[in-house]
Amino acid sequence: MVVKLWSADLTGIQAQPVTVEVDLSNGLSSFSIVGMPDTAIKESRDRIRAAIKNSGFKFPGRRITVNLAPADLKKESSRIDIPIALGIVVSSAKRILPTAALKNKMFVGELSLDGSVRPVTGILSISISAASKELTLFVPEPNYCEARAVKTGTVIPYRSLNHLITILKGMEDTTVPDCPEPEAQGSFPVTLEEIKGQAHAKRALILAAAGNHNLLMYGPPGAGKSMMAKALPSILPSMSNQEEIETTMIHSAGGILKEKSIVRVRPYRAPHYTISHIGLIGGGTRLNPGEVSYAHNGVLFLDEFPEFPRRTLEVLRQPMEDGLVRISRASGTVEFPSRFMLIAAMNPCPCGYFGSKVRECHCTPTRISSYRSRISGPILDRIDLLINVPQIPLEQMVAGNTGLTSRDARELVENARQIQLHRNHGANAWINESQLKEICRMEPDAETLLLTASRKMSLSSRSFNRVLKVARTIADLEQLETIQAPHIAEALQYKISDFFESGITYD
Repeated sequence: MVVKLWSADLTGIQAQPVTVEVDLSNGLSSFSIVGMPDTAIKESRDRIRAAIKNSGFKFPGRRITVNLAPADLKKESSRIDIPIALGIVVSSAKRILPTAALKNKMFVGELSLDGSVRPVTGILSISISAASKELTLFVPEPNYCEARAVKTGTVIPYRSLNHLITILKGMEDTTVPDCPEPEAQGSFPVTLEEIKGQAHAKRALILAAAGNHNLLMYGPPGAGKSMMAKALPSILPSMSNQEEIETTMIHSAGGILKEKSIVRVRPYRAPHYTISHIGLIGGGTRLNPGEVSYAHNGVLFLDEFPEFPRRTLEVLRQPMEDGLVRISRASGTVEFPSRFMLIAAMNPCPCGYFGSKVRECHCTPTRISSYRSRISGPILDRIDLLINVPQIPLEQMVAGNTGLTSRDARELVENARQIQLHRNHGANAWINESQLKEICRMEPDAETLLLTASRKMSLSSRSFNRVLKVARTIADLEQLETIQAPHIAEALQYKISDFFESGITYD
């Protein structure tokens, strides 16, 4: 008799239901698993054999065949350990547990040699899948709080193979661990109040946060570029429930979910420039998410922008444009969401002081040209805001704080995002091109200014649309329905830069 159980595996961040079929037959003692299992699942045979014995059950000395269906889906994790072990125990001794007790239930968990269970990744996605199929989900106890983030469906935690069988027999009332409500981040490492001067750069930060626009800051070392990037999370709006679920699914699938609970704070990822293109975009042997996906609904900060390898930067093109990463390998194709806000910082030259009035630059023109050429035109075309961050006078360093606080700026950003959510169901940076004309309505003089400036600046179609989206964000901050000429003028100034011209100076 074949025993069938429900389990699940991940494809990208989406859970795929897996039927575990266990058959015991007469013949020489053997244990085989079929259905495209990877190395982790093939090695589970030894774990499962030891776990069953150490849990007090007799491991059958018969021919054991385990089929993981569908057979054309590659299974790549140890989360199927528990259903395989449970199926073997039930098949070998029906008196231990009737097969009826396994109906309408889904099981996931990694076994230890002593029969205890370890937590697994991707539980939130699996919980969503189980709830959609109206299956009761059994998860390792450390995964319970993450699974319960899905308000629908039934989730039951367990601690070991013995404990799971006891629960299924109805011999023990299920006790669930406390799941304290995750709190939103109340304090930040850097706030706007701590940044002296730089009013123009702070304005650009607010625009970037309000519309989810990409930002590139350039200036000499010590001007405060990295500090302003670290202050950005303090003015970002709160995440919606859908954004929290999406972000948690990615972090859970990648195994970086902290405290096994739902993510309530927008991600802030700052990889070092030695990162590989696979680490940034995702992929690898098991097709894991990359930094662009871990930064989904949050910020990806790339400091020392030109120091990143050219190939690494070029892989940013598609996710910056589409908000989606599609990775195809011989093992399959997966998709990861990647709607992030790119914040980049760089020096004007290798030594950092080209054009500075404070220190002399020692770089040759060839070195400067080579340094700047590491950032390609297509990448720059996808940058919405390009700003100069000059070295501020020492007098401002000892002066008192001026300008908006993070609390005030965050309130402005929240109000602008609410307008955008109500009007276009998302941030302005992700307005669909087909809706651009309807959403970004301009006054006649604003349209004339944009057309005239675009011709003079030879803006590409992409840059033209991005200037329009930034202008829409400026109008939203002022709570105006139509874009006016001053909004276009301000948006254009973030595209006009002397950085790639000789003779740049920092006042």
